[in-house]
Amino acid sequence: MEILNYPFFQNALLGVLIISIASAMIGTYIVTRRMVFISGGITHACFGGLGLGYYLGVSPMLMASAFAVAGSLGVEAISRRGARRDSAIAVIWALGMALGILFISLTEGYVPELTTFLFGNVLTITRFDLWIYGGFTLLLGLFYAIFYRLIYIISFDRDFASTRRLPVGFINTVMTIFVALAIVLTIRMIGIMLLISLISLPQMVAERFTYRYRPLLLMSGVISLTGCVGGLWLAYLLNVPASATIVLLLVTLYAAVSVLSPRHLHRSKRGETTLGIQ
Repeated sequence: MEILNYPFFQNALLGVLIISIASAMIGTYIVTRRMVFISGGITHACFGGLGLGYYLGVSPMLMASAFAVAGSLGVEAISRRGARRDSAIAVIWALGMALGILFISLTEGYVPELTTFLFGNVLTITRFDLWIYGGFTLLLGLFYAIFYRLIYIISFDRDFASTRRLPVGFINTVMTIFVALAIVLTIRMIGIMLLISLISLPQMVAERFTYRYRPLLLMSGVISLTGCVGGLWLAYLLNVPASATIVLLLVTLYAAVSVLSPRHLHRSKRGETTLGIQ
């Protein structure tokens, strides 16, 4: 238990707590909207902003934020013009990577910080990071609390919400911006690999037990926090990278519930019965 006396581990625990709350809200929204792929598109769009920031000598995080928001809104704009959403995401994905590679190649010297943005390290979370992400999570939580019913309806049936003249465009735009900012703020702390896992795997585990929005939201937050804390402890005991350990633990948990969950057992029993009748 002496590891709890170290400030870097305390920051990591507080960080994963805050990130778990935010990723539960963001992840539940994009999973129910079947938009998980957009997280990959935005993270690669950020790469273009990082490259431009280093090339111009300005804050890479500021430029990455601008590119992330522009990329997420670009996906929505391309989709509204008739293109499939996955095709629109692929365009933004490729554009961000191409611009990032171009600007980095034009930048003099070596850019070692890129490794941090790509892979991250949850143990490097600082108090400043906690304040920034805590404020973001509070703002996201307030928006969720005020517009929860609209978010819930739009998440499951956007077309129905449109026919009821609900503000689909407003909710979708704001949530898209929240998704983009969550990705940018989290990417340096935990990296792309862990980020995509936290906004998809906990929800996938929770979906084995419920499809209702509120239980899905709460369960995914608990699962995310459990996986992060458990991964941190395992990483400390085994002396291995924390981000990789957290991802592997979440994947193992998903594999376990896929086999043992009541939904799977019910389908297996029904399949055996059907096979016996045939």
